[in-house]
Amino acid sequence: MNALFSELLNEHFILIITRVLIALLLSGLIGFERELKNHSAGFRTHILVGVGSCLMMVLSLYGFDAYIEQYGNIRFDPARIPSYVISGIGFLGAGTIMVYGGTIRGLTTAASIWAVAGLGLVVGVGMYAVAVFTTLIILLSLVFLNNFERLFTKNKNYMVIEIVAYPNLEINKVISVFEEHNLTIKEVEVIKVENNLRSIFVKFNREKNLNRMKLMDHLSNIDSVKGASER
Repeated sequence: MNALFSELLNEHFILIITRVLIALLLSGLIGFERELKNHSAGFRTHILVGVGSCLMMVLSLYGFDAYIEQYGNIRFDPARIPSYVISGIGFLGAGTIMVYGGTIRGLTTAASIWAVAGLGLVVGVGMYAVAVFTTLIILLSLVFLNNFERLFTKNKNYMVIEIVAYPNLEINKVISVFEEHNLTIKEVEVIKVENNLRSIFVKFNREKNLNRMKLMDHLSNIDSVKGASER
């Protein structure tokens, strides 16, 4: 108990708490964007990665002060623990990457997890301005570059629609909607995401006279469908 109170009165305690909270906020913003798009690693995952890496950074900076003062032969190497965080985060990112035939999904989410780990380390070392600036860059990349890419790919002869649905969805009902709109389906992929949901990616030939709003409305009205969006 005495050790707990002495830790609370430590000169670094408020600084560490501040850094952890900042890491929570910045990583949460990026995770929230991923959560809105129903990706496998969302709000909670990004927060845990950001806060955890920040914790490892402050541990490396302040966790061994007592030992350094007590033993003169101990070397201070604040980069050692963070280096393991950077290399070790790869297993979590790899878990978000899914390969279906010739299609690979989850690379962006894996990259965002890796970036959030870096954010946590930067916040942990006290580089707040750099962390905030980097968070803005990451969010701009995730939110706006996807739409920017569509400007260059809109002339492709196919489209992809993501349908977020519950497991009891009958796929034949989805196919029937596409057939009603005289659309030729080229590929269908079903991916499990968080909160007991499924993401169904339907790739089909682009038609000039397609009413996208009507198609989306019909898909959204299917039982067990939570929402539909163009990818």
